[in-house]
Amino acid sequence: MKFWRHSFLRKGGNSLSINQPLIGINVLVTRPIHQSGFLADKIRCFGGKPILMPLLEITDISDPNSLIDLINRLDQFDWAIFVSPNAVNKAMHLITQHRAMPSHLKIAAVGKGSADALRQFGIHDVLIPTEQSDSEGLLKCIELQNMTGKRVVIFRGNGGRPLLGDTLKQRGALLEYAECYQRKMPTIDIEPILNAWSCGEIHAVIITSSEGLHNLFDIIGKLGQQLLKLTPVFTVHERIAQTARKLGLEKIVTATSAGDEGLLESLQHYFLRTE
Repeated sequence: MKFWRHSFLRKGGNSLSINQPLIGINVLVTRPIHQSGFLADKIRCFGGKPILMPLLEITDISDPNSLIDLINRLDQFDWAIFVSPNAVNKAMHLITQHRAMPSHLKIAAVGKGSADALRQFGIHDVLIPTEQSDSEGLLKCIELQNMTGKRVVIFRGNGGRPLLGDTLKQRGALLEYAECYQRKMPTIDIEPILNAWSCGEIHAVIITSSEGLHNLFDIIGKLGQQLLKLTPVFTVHERIAQTARKLGLEKIVTATSAGDEGLLESLQHYFLRTE
C-alpha cells in the first residue's frame, strides 16, 4: 500500500498529501446507512473513497402500542435517558406526535451525538458525560448518584447493554425501558467486498459498535477474517477495541475524540504517518 500511495503522489507532491491525506485510501464504513452520510462525505473531501457496508439496520418496532402507552405516561417520570441518536429520533418523532414533553422531566443522553439529536427537537438542557461518551461515563455524573425513589425511563433499541439500567436500579431508581427501534442484520452481498479486499483495495475499516463488529466477523468467513486482522480498524470506543482484540485483530486505532470528528482525525493522522 505504501508504494502505491507514493507512486500516486509523485504527480502532485507532498502538498497534495497534506490537503487530502486519504488520497488513494479506500475506507470500509460499516455504520447504519442513514448515519454514514457525513462521514462518507468527509472521507471524499480528504481524497479517500468510502465503501458503504452497513452492518446494522435500524427499523421501527413492530408494535408501537406499549411505547405509545409509556409516552402518554411521561408525566410520571423524573428522568428520561436516551442511549443513542437512533433512540432520540425514533422516540421523539412519536412523542411529538402525541404530546409535549413534561416541563419537570430531566433529560440525559449517553453522548454528544444523542444530545445533538435532541437539540433538533428543541431540547437543549441535556445531561451528558464529560469524560467518556458511554453508559459508564453517564453513570459518573453527580446528578445520577442518588436515585432513591426516582422514576426513570430509558429509551433504547431492542436488547442493549444492561449496565446503565442495572446500576440505576441499584442506586434506588424505579426503572422502565422503552424500546423504540430494532437493530437487525441487513442482507449483504459480501463477495464484491471480499474480492476487493483480497486485491488490496480496502485499506481501512471503521467500526462503531461491538454488535456491528461481530456481524462483520460472522459474514466475512475465514478468508475475510484473515484480511480483517491485517487491516487497520478504526473505532471510537475502548470497549469496541477490546472486542476487536478478543477476535484477534492486530491493527486497532481508537479515536481520542468522540464521534465522526474523532474517526476522521484518526484516519488522517494514521495515513499521513504511514506514507
